[in-house]
Amino acid sequence: MRRRLAGAAAFALAAFALAPPASAQVSDLVDRSTLRVCADPANMPFTDEEGQGFENKIAELMAQKLDLPLDYTWFPQATGFYRMTLGTKRCDVVMGYVAGGDPVLNTNAYYRSAWVLITKKDGDLADVDTLEDPRLKGRRIGVIAGSPPGDFLMRNGLMAMARPYALMVDRRYESPAETMIADIDSGAVDAGILWGPIGGYYAKKSGIPLNVTPLVKEKGDPSLVYRITFGIRPGELNWKHQLNQFITDEQGAINRILLDYGVPLLDGQDRPIEQAP
Repeated sequence: MRRRLAGAAAFALAAFALAPPASAQVSDLVDRSTLRVCADPANMPFTDEEGQGFENKIAELMAQKLDLPLDYTWFPQATGFYRMTLGTKRCDVVMGYVAGGDPVLNTNAYYRSAWVLITKKDGDLADVDTLEDPRLKGRRIGVIAGSPPGDFLMRNGLMAMARPYALMVDRRYESPAETMIADIDSGAVDAGILWGPIGGYYAKKSGIPLNVTPLVKEKGDPSLVYRITFGIRPGELNWKHQLNQFITDEQGAINRILLDYGVPLLDGQDRPIEQAP
């Protein structure tokens, strides 16, 4: 997953929200005459400079509903992203941030998703829905190196046959997710594990039918299900309230964008949210 998943920080941020510092008691002083979005220029399916990502589309919807022109500050999603974007006040919102992830102030979550297991729809692993399934023993499973699902592969004795794919790459030139999907298609690996929005998007673009199964049944930590928010600067409570109202008013439209991109959406009970007829 492209952002650091700091689940332990969720409690700390919740406490912070209940007792904000004095600086958070005053109105925001940032100019809101333009919707200024912080984004990665080459990070599909989330964002790119051509505006093709689903976060681009949600930003366009937000700009329309707030009646503001849309502008981007581009910076790679890597070390220094916050410092060079929100931290310098060059832009005012990150369109996708894990709830509880330092150092931002989170809005309400606008979607929940999970890491997913991707298999061939007509294969013998098609109905596997947990990494505890004994049918995965001895199978070649693709996994992003250093990602949370690796803990479960290790726990279930699946790591010896796992094929790692790079976590940190220059997305202008490499796409580990696309490579993993191609390897599933060709049979080089029997299954793959990706962060849901990434896996769902590239599985949808595959040349063969693939199953995308959210891993919601794994026991213990780390959680493989995450709530995604808009990330803003701590203390900007007026801005947070405005964005929360946008989420409330436009949740249906947001869901349609996400589902169009193949993002596996989950409700509060980890049940799939389907496209409305």
